[in-house]
Amino acid sequence: MAAEKISGGTVLRRALRRQRGRVVAGTALLCTHQATEALVPVAIGVIIDRAVATGDVRALLLSLAGLAVLFTVLAFAYRTGARLGYAALEQEAHLLRVEIARSALDPRGNRSGMRDGELLSVTASDAELTALVVRVAGLCAAALTAIAVSAVALLVVDVPLGLGVLVGVPLVVVALQRMAPLLSRRSAAQQEALAATTSLAVDLVTGLRVLRGIGAQDHAARRYAAASRHALDVTLRAATTKGLHLGLTTTVNGLFLAAVAGVAGWLAIQGRLTVGELVAVVGLAQFVAEPVQTLGWSVQLFAMARASAGRVARVLGAEPLTRPGTAGPPAPDPARLTLDAVGYAGLDGLCLRVGAGEVLGVLAHDPSEAEALVTLLSGRVPREDYRGTLYVDGVPAEDLHVDAVRGILLVEQHDVALFEGTLRANLAAGADADEAVLRAAVRAAAAEDVLAAHPHGLDRLLTERGANLSGGQRQRIGLARALVADPPVLVLHNPTTAVDAVTEALLAEGLTSARAAAARGTVLITNSPVLLRSTHRVVVIDRGRVVAEGPHEHLLASDARYREEVLR
Repeated sequence: MAAEKISGGTVLRRALRRQRGRVVAGTALLCTHQATEALVPVAIGVIIDRAVATGDVRALLLSLAGLAVLFTVLAFAYRTGARLGYAALEQEAHLLRVEIARSALDPRGNRSGMRDGELLSVTASDAELTALVVRVAGLCAAALTAIAVSAVALLVVDVPLGLGVLVGVPLVVVALQRMAPLLSRRSAAQQEALAATTSLAVDLVTGLRVLRGIGAQDHAARRYAAASRHALDVTLRAATTKGLHLGLTTTVNGLFLAAVAGVAGWLAIQGRLTVGELVAVVGLAQFVAEPVQTLGWSVQLFAMARASAGRVARVLGAEPLTRPGTAGPPAPDPARLTLDAVGYAGLDGLCLRVGAGEVLGVLAHDPSEAEALVTLLSGRVPREDYRGTLYVDGVPAEDLHVDAVRGILLVEQHDVALFEGTLRANLAAGADADEAVLRAAVRAAAAEDVLAAHPHGLDRLLTERGANLSGGQRQRIGLARALVADPPVLVLHNPTTAVDAVTEALLAEGLTSARAAAARGTVLITNSPVLLRSTHRVVVIDRGRVVAEGPHEHLLASDARYREEVLR
């Protein structure tokens, strides 16, 4: 389905289609359960009139046997139907989570505009709430079946009484349905506020060390408290609306039951109903309260599902951030990576060329221009947002399939992302790399001490985000992971800011040796003199353009501003 056509309603309808087998079977069984449950008071009334009142023992025994069969069918239908309903719910929630994750991890990016914490909330909470629609379908059908059977039974006993139920129940349902839009709006606001709070919490926890370092933890705590308070206020408003709806449902339901029971009692006094019929009517009146309440509850569930489905649709329906071409990997070109008159953010007519086996240093006097270059090379900029051309092996990047570009160009961000699991799994990143390759990469990244510091070595377990490693260790493990990938062109952005000088020198030597041995191109975007010294040449960017170029030692001797930037 086209991305632009995905809406909350589309997501809900698709959920019902995907789970139609379980939904249809589960709904049929739940309807059977409600129909047989509605027949229980009718059966008891018949037993009273035809067996108890007459003293017929044989009829009583047969009636009790029939009642046992009725309860057996009732119990089996509910158990199996409920299992199918919950299986459909969990299966649909799983499928939605997978789809949301696939959209969030799409290498082309997406334009949902959601932050990481918001995407986490949509995946964890909204997917589950959206899947409730398959449960609501079964509950509503079963409740309507129970009401229909009850009404028919009441019509058989007394036509005016049956008509009263048939007219009264729809009026009750319509009255309760009028609160559905308000429930949807407040449920959507609640999910939005919770997602924003989750996103803020993720940001603050991620930067906790930095916040402590600059003494801003109190300000961060106040900021989170304000966001949490807003989420609490929104949640309380939503809970108040749900509570009011539940209270109205219970009250209206009770009044309806009292009216039916009152009329039935009056008819019995008038002699128009037998004792058994009175018992059946009162039992049905009490029973019918449950499906009416279920319908009211289903209104709440559907409102929540519809609100969450809108947020899910916002992710699934988001347009790709970039629209790469379809061409496969091109033949290797002497210029593995070329930027021709590129303009983006602070960059203005930037020209760069990286050859096979070359280590190119890039120093930007303005850090925002370095960030712009990294963002552009990462493939996170729509084609319409930048000027000029980015060539990969002599072919414009926008003509290549995203996998072809990723197979040639790898950008290792300054903020290293490590994952919970072993060091081995983090280094291999899903690839089939043997231990010799992993250890060679660790050695080139000067990270052997990370392995030596733990008895399990490569099988050492990392916590979430690699929090049990220091900043320098995380940077070096991230670099080792990039070396394991062995891309033809590797771009590194400030890869040693948390590494001491001695280790940095070892890292620079290991990095350049490993990349040169395989004739791989490398771009080091940094102002580190140790790293720049290891390059073949350095280009200097100022005001978005290359203003100087040459070996590191030559630029130190001839460019006072370069010297000041590098040696400060």
